[in-house]
Amino acid sequence: MTTSDTTQNTPADFAAYIASLPRVLAGAATLFRDAEGRVLLVEPNYRAGWALPGGTIESDAGEGPRQGARRETAEEIGLDVEPGRLLAVDWVRGAGRPPLVAYLYDGGVLGDDDFKAIRLQEEELLSWRLVAPAELPAYLPGALGLRVIAALDVLAEGAGTVELENGHRVG
Repeated sequence: MTTSDTTQNTPADFAAYIASLPRVLAGAATLFRDAEGRVLLVEPNYRAGWALPGGTIESDAGEGPRQGARRETAEEIGLDVEPGRLLAVDWVRGAGRPPLVAYLYDGGVLGDDDFKAIRLQEEELLSWRLVAPAELPAYLPGALGLRVIAALDVLAEGAGTVELENGHRVG
């Protein structure tokens, strides 16, 4: 085959190809606990319900999941903590939006001084609280609640990372 037989791709062709690909959202959060095993939840002001400290990964700025979890945690609750191991990756299908890949990292067990140091980002959060694992479904319905429970199971089992789809184990 000669070069005259092949089509040369231009940067514009490649950009058009990339623009034609499906889009996926990506988010990262950190799972913090207290000495009693309760989970730290935050209450957003922009939607109903509760969440974990975390948010959207700024991939356009070159941020990866671990960096996103750390940045979001520092922004939302004022704790600049290096995320621990990756506990769960969840592929979440949503109606009316692209799929979401959610990364959940271990934030470890916080002490009293850590909880006293929490400073909420008032632009996004109303409050925070510690919730016992048995009460999580009332605060975190759907895939997020299932993801947190799966991550707590991974911690209890001493296992690696769990792969989830809509909060349910796969693989």
